[in-house]
Amino acid sequence: MAMQKEGKWFVVEAIPKEGICQTPLKKFLNRNKNKFDKSQTTVARLDNYYQPYFSKAIAYGLERINTPYDEIFLWDDTSYYCSELVYKMFSTQDLPKDAIPFLTHPMTFNDSTGKPMPSWVTYYKTRNQPIPEGIEGTNPNLMASSTKITFVHNYEKE
Repeated sequence: MAMQKEGKWFVVEAIPKEGICQTPLKKFLNRNKNKFDKSQTTVARLDNYYQPYFSKAIAYGLERINTPYDEIFLWDDTSYYCSELVYKMFSTQDLPKDAIPFLTHPMTFNDSTGKPMPSWVTYYKTRNQPIPEGIEGTNPNLMASSTKITFVHNYEKE
């Protein structure tokens, strides 16, 4: 989630190896570039309805700076993965449940045949953890499908 501090732009995010951090916008945009050296970042904005909730959402993230990244993707609140952090920035406020801008659903790590994808089997095996199939959660694609956001800019196309 983007924020401005002392005239500079930052992103409050949860990323592997660093956990929750406040990343300068330029560093964030430069992290994922395509073969043409363009940032592969798309910006979405929540509907105006959520304007009064932004400061508390950002405060929620900032209060958790240095909290570890959740490599297992569970909602235990001792660590956070990227979409979990953004979801909780709003779901922990006094919004009615049907007004939370993002959805959750039972997560799946299976392929179209219903079997665990080999990459996830390896991923969880190296972490000595069971695959959390069916556990409630969210992900970037589910969040991007929210009817409460509008895509406003695609850095890759500029």
